[in-house]
Amino acid sequence: MTDFLRPQTARRSLGADRAGSKPAPTAAPLAALLGLAALAVAGSATAPRAETPAERGATLVQGIMGCGNCHTPMGPEGPVMSQDLSGRLVDKNDMFTAIAPNITPAGRVADWSDAELARAIREGIRPDGSIIGPPMPFAAYRAMSDEDLAAVVAYLRTVPAVEADPGQSTYAIPLPPAYGPPLETPVTAPPAGATVEYGGYLAALGHCMECHSPLTPQGPDWGEGFARGGMEFHGPWGVSHAPNLTNHEDGLAGYSDAELKTMIGTGTRPDGAQMLPPMPYGYFGRLSEQDMEALVLYLRSIPGKPDL
Repeated sequence: MTDFLRPQTARRSLGADRAGSKPAPTAAPLAALLGLAALAVAGSATAPRAETPAERGATLVQGIMGCGNCHTPMGPEGPVMSQDLSGRLVDKNDMFTAIAPNITPAGRVADWSDAELARAIREGIRPDGSIIGPPMPFAAYRAMSDEDLAAVVAYLRTVPAVEADPGQSTYAIPLPPAYGPPLETPVTAPPAGATVEYGGYLAALGHCMECHSPLTPQGPDWGEGFARGGMEFHGPWGVSHAPNLTNHEDGLAGYSDAELKTMIGTGTRPDGAQMLPPMPYGYFGRLSEQDMEALVLYLRSIPGKPDL
């Protein structure tokens, strides 16, 4: 069994080289705004333009959420971007054959309203009331804020339409009636920043613990097994194993922050060896410096527990 995160060499001591995040740009003072014309003539910088919802959605889908890791056909060199988000066979095992559908405007979602598509993404319920099965990480996506959910939907409406029908998933296991009670009250995100709280939010969007916690018949064990690894993944690369992400010697305690960021964003171990799929290193590599810092801060906050 090959572990796709833990290096096969001895762990290094935890370094004190946590990278500092860049401060967020501040608003121009009122006096400067009143003199905007003069400043423009002088060539002064103006405040950055705010992201549109679709731009925010692109940042999420093509970054921390890594949607194409399942929804984009894979070739020998990775995702086939000319067919981005057009669906593919994700996993076939004794429990299910999971096929990620075409979520471009040429797929079935084109006939769904924005509200129906949002509910399917966050709660796993199609417009006809049927339940979407694993491995879509609904337990994690329930934490997605209303604003970010709307942004993801806005972006999906803008991606190029790709004509493709990857087929339908089939399940030999019973699916739950729902993944939780209906989300009828507003869901908000912590303020963006290099904080443990925002890092935890990013980890939910990245559904890190869906893979890095043991799988039970009821889904990932987010009790005693939370973040302690245990899931196996079979693919053309062989078998990879999701390791312990707690702050324990069996997990991440032996790595510096810089090493963690490199492994998350490039899939490269401290010894230079390449890690295995299915972790979406290419998508995570698009995280901003601030977001990567927040994610590492969150991982450091998980109480250390040994491998199960």
